[in-house]
Amino acid sequence: MRRIDEAYLAHPEFGSRMMVRWLERQKVYVNRKRMRRLMRLMGLQAIYPRPRTSVPDAEHRIYPYLLRNRVVARPNEVWAADITYIPLRSGFMYLVVVLDWHSRYVLAWELSNTLDAAFCVSALATALAHNQPEIFNTDQGAQFTSRTFTEVLEGAGVQISMDGRGRALDNVFVERLWRTVKYDNVYPRGYETAIDLAVGLTDFFEFYGHQRPHSSLGYRTPAEVYYGHA
Repeated sequence: MRRIDEAYLAHPEFGSRMMVRWLERQKVYVNRKRMRRLMRLMGLQAIYPRPRTSVPDAEHRIYPYLLRNRVVARPNEVWAADITYIPLRSGFMYLVVVLDWHSRYVLAWELSNTLDAAFCVSALATALAHNQPEIFNTDQGAQFTSRTFTEVLEGAGVQISMDGRGRALDNVFVERLWRTVKYDNVYPRGYETAIDLAVGLTDFFEFYGHQRPHSSLGYRTPAEVYYGHA
């Protein structure tokens, strides 16, 4: 599953058939039936640019996408949330983040071993205790369309925006964050347990937000941009 995750991060167009062939070339042999089962468990689906850890629920309301052609020019104008699969040496976890689009600052994050909405609502509550955006953007996953999630946003007076299904760049800044999290931290560290992962990600997000300069931010840190420091 770790090898599948690495391949999918680089090649999100791979379905189960291509993933089988890709891993065969690396001397990793998995039959297609097992590959389909593993990719379902991980929340991966071809064509979509992000792991499909968020699966739509037909009974939930889908909100319109509000960011088309919008230039996000200041902190707390737009926040976004997304979920990704995180491999451990024995098992896996799911990670959700709430991110400020303008500054790339991670406002909150949570880990869970299931894909229910509770850990997403918890991360949202933590972020909203910090500040609140004008618009909150997510994909159409059941966690984000659930009433427990959307009611928190509506209660705070936040406009809700949702990506169109299969759109490649709607949550592009979160997608870039996932690459950094995995290539710079998760894969090299090879965390053994969920506790190890939580400790490691705490250090990583502190470094990412407060110490690591970003070229796209004029070599300032996300915290400097978010809080308005030079």
